[in-house]
Amino acid sequence: MKRLASTAIALALGLAFAGAAHAEDKKTLAFVVNGASDFWKAAEAGVKKAQEELPNYNLVLKYPEQSSAAIQIRLMDDLVASGVAGIMVSAVDPKTESDALNRIGKEVALATTDSDAPQTSRIAYIGSSNTDAGKQAGELVLKALPEGGKCMGFVGLLGADNAKERIQGVKDVIKGSKVELVDVRGDDIDFTRAKRNVEDTLTANPDINCMIGFYSYNTPKIYEALKEAGQLGKIKVIGFDEDPTTLGGVREGTIVGTVVQQPYEWGYQGMKYLAAYLEGDKSWIPENKLLIVPTKIIDKSNVDAFEAELKKRQGK
Repeated sequence: MKRLASTAIALALGLAFAGAAHAEDKKTLAFVVNGASDFWKAAEAGVKKAQEELPNYNLVLKYPEQSSAAIQIRLMDDLVASGVAGIMVSAVDPKTESDALNRIGKEVALATTDSDAPQTSRIAYIGSSNTDAGKQAGELVLKALPEGGKCMGFVGLLGADNAKERIQGVKDVIKGSKVELVDVRGDDIDFTRAKRNVEDTLTANPDINCMIGFYSYNTPKIYEALKEAGQLGKIKVIGFDEDPTTLGGVREGTIVGTVVQQPYEWGYQGMKYLAAYLEGDKSWIPENKLLIVPTKIIDKSNVDAFEAELKKRQGK
């Protein structure tokens, strides 16, 4: 009887150790974002969907404590030290992070999204063409101001490639028209400062009749400031991404339109491709190392259908 009990205990312990070893065998892939924003909820949903299809991996999405290159690098270093096999990152400031990204890219499979760092050892960029997205925003500006006008832009990180490319895309489209992009104000992903930038513009630049929110939270802050100032509907607003306030403004006609990306696909495809890379499949990497997920314009004609699909993907 004792022998049977001992055998049973040994078997149970053996299974437990085998299960623990199996869990330890799972590789971890991390999606590291550039700051706290509701924009990344769609990416979380994409990572969650990928997890269902990658049972042999642990997938995590990590937010830095604040939108700082130094803090983001520390977070990635901690992930590398903990043994992650791959990282997909939206770099806060690709230029100042290049050395760190090169170092990290030599230790783990590294991909970029949202804001690329092409001069590093990253495997590939999986995300939007920010230049194309900026051009689509420029088209919305021209549509909103057929007689011309003056626009002010608002963005989180002026030095980030995604910001610079979107701004340049707008400039390329409005060049030669009667529309002028007077300036772009940065806020370093500080929501209070983002709203204050709009308020200051209303005071200092009364001739501005168009505002462009280049980051997901900028357009809602424009909306809030204009509403409080009694200017909502009087100044043309063009946005980026799919914040609920932005979509609500598009629906009611106080926002001309918004250019949306597909962060859900970044999370889903990014995790799947990193896993494939770790398993030896590099066939998915384009020659130019750019895997572009298209952006599209959302206006009053298609906002309801877009929002319904968005909620479905996020399980709402």
